[in-house]
Amino acid sequence: MKKNKQKNYTEKIKVTGAEAVALSLIGEGIKHAFGYPGGAIMPIHDSLYKHKNSIDHLVVRHEQAAVHAAQGYARSTGKVAAVFVTSGPGATNLITGLADAFADSTPLVCITGQVTEALLGSDAFQEVDIISISASVTKWNYQVTKAREVPEIVAKAFYIAGSGRPGPVLIDITKNAQLSELDFNYVKCKGIPGYTPYPVPDKNHIEKAAALINSAFKPMVLIGQGILLGKAEGELLKFINKTGMPVASTLLGLSAIPTTHPQFVGMLGMHGNYSPNIKTNECDLLIAIGMRFDDRVIGDPKRYGINATVIHIDIDQSEIGKNIRAHIPLTGNAKDVLSWLNKLVIKRDHQEWLLEFANCFEKEFREVISNDINSSSSEINMGEVMDTINKNSSGNEIFIIDVGQHQMISARYLKLSVPRSFITSGGLGTMGFSLPAAIGAKTGSKDKSVIAIMGDGGFQMNIQELGTIAQSGLPIKIIILNNSYLGMVRQWQEMFFDKRYAFTEMKNPDFVKIAEGYGIQGKRLTEKTDLDGSIKILLDSKAPFLLEIAVQKLGNVFPMVPAGASVDQVILKPADNKDI
Repeated sequence: MKKNKQKNYTEKIKVTGAEAVALSLIGEGIKHAFGYPGGAIMPIHDSLYKHKNSIDHLVVRHEQAAVHAAQGYARSTGKVAAVFVTSGPGATNLITGLADAFADSTPLVCITGQVTEALLGSDAFQEVDIISISASVTKWNYQVTKAREVPEIVAKAFYIAGSGRPGPVLIDITKNAQLSELDFNYVKCKGIPGYTPYPVPDKNHIEKAAALINSAFKPMVLIGQGILLGKAEGELLKFINKTGMPVASTLLGLSAIPTTHPQFVGMLGMHGNYSPNIKTNECDLLIAIGMRFDDRVIGDPKRYGINATVIHIDIDQSEIGKNIRAHIPLTGNAKDVLSWLNKLVIKRDHQEWLLEFANCFEKEFREVISNDINSSSSEINMGEVMDTINKNSSGNEIFIIDVGQHQMISARYLKLSVPRSFITSGGLGTMGFSLPAAIGAKTGSKDKSVIAIMGDGGFQMNIQELGTIAQSGLPIKIIILNNSYLGMVRQWQEMFFDKRYAFTEMKNPDFVKIAEGYGIQGKRLTEKTDLDGSIKILLDSKAPFLLEIAVQKLGNVFPMVPAGASVDQVILKPADNKDI
């Protein structure tokens, strides 16, 4: 069988259930998979080994990392990713990753091995009821107990995972189903009765929305990951260029529009930019596209967008009106809805309104940004690292960001010019996400430079994946911003717990020596004068490289909207906290 060539098995052939799994993935065009072997999944891994010229299976060092790697692959490529692990602890180790993928709408098909059907419910070795355990963190799950079920269930799983609002799916396959034979043929799933993944919005609502957009004086577009998931970047650019409106992004929406676009006014939310937060309550119209009005974006929902009419566009009807009332609900794919709106909206110019955002940005620059990217401190500021990366990057990078202070600094300062170039854990906020997710992103995007940015805390949660990187030879560039604290928690302790730094200081090992133990070159940086040269060494490396940067221990991330405050109660500096 030729490598990476998709085949359609329309004529029946006699195979085992395990072989049917491998052939079904080939039928779906899957070229890469992530996982970890074990007893109950062994027949499937044996079949994957036989088809290794068609499916490249990458073995991680922990099952949670398999899901995160698959997330990195899916979010960087826009394709459904596949994961294979064994029963018992192998399956339960998936749960954090599944919850992360579910929160961030990432399309995965995770296949777990299971004990034989006769032993189900008997507390057999490495048996857990993974169907019940995973029910709340999957879009759909199913237990296969008969080999004949495999082709139809796999086809259904890929369809559900990748259609509509994407999400993770889990298939649990008993060992007897893997070993038994079936007459195999594969037909891709094209629809499921009762499942409508692509709802059509109300035509009258589209017309009303266009009329509001055409008459608004102070509108703002709020974009989320739905733009990227719906592949609506082109339609979005046409829409904002035509309407002239300012555009702000959620954390997961970053890179859907170039950060250099003149109408892009920054990131929304708790550590977002000053102007979009302040101006939210001055808007007369908010157009939310593919975002869910998360609590980190809206703050106090009773004091959010208080003067605005809200148009909410989302493919998932359950998100519309859940947190913020939608005056005009438009349930549908962002690409389709924007295409219809682009035919109805008129050419507008909101230069005076945009100037108000620019004035707010100047204030933020004076009070926050200038110090972040050009700090007078002898210690290295995280913002200075991002600024140096921007000055040396080519624009062909994918940034995989972990969770914490560095995540917010990266989101605020990295320059992003192409879609799917900023990937992070949003809804669940999973520390340890970055390193394995970078493995998946690089696997799926060999032509891109993949830069994983993490803190010292998050790095140690999946540090073992240095072994996966070393064995695979993937030239991933790793940056550890080491402040020897769980920085975001410590910031809250400073601001809201009278500087009681309870259990947040970290005694860390020598990260460079650990990397070298895996055969990965590394460097520790402590002096600002070496920052530019060290970043260049990292970016120019043709092999995996780890750069540890000692940054300010007690540095904080501003602006900040305290939890439960209104979005216009933005703290630009610590003293402002007294007024909240």
